[in-house]
Amino acid sequence: MDAINFVHEQLGETKEFPTFRPGDNIVVSYKIVEGDKERIQDFRGDVIQMKGQGATRTFTVRKTSSGIGVERIFPISSPNITEIKVLKRGKVRRAKLFYLRKLVGKKSRIKERTMNKN
Repeated sequence: MDAINFVHEQLGETKEFPTFRPGDNIVVSYKIVEGDKERIQDFRGDVIQMKGQGATRTFTVRKTSSGIGVERIFPISSPNITEIKVLKRGKVRRAKLFYLRKLVGKKSRIKERTMNKN
């Protein structure tokens, strides 16, 4: 296992992103290449799962666009991700939020986690 970890460390530089977890509402800014043009596009939604560890870690973000659920899987070590912003911290009791796929409207909301300032 040490050889695998060594290779993952050597593969690429790791960017510093804020810590987030399933249930959080985030904005992922990533580069899109269209022909010879390059632009940055934002994907805003709720994190429904985090998977893997180290360089192979991925997270899935779900949003509703025109009444249709859209999910996108992002590798955390992707060079195309420029920025991740955490908008809201969600209060959930599960690590995988696949039950949100069946819910529509107000039932699909996630309660906001409050931070204690003690």
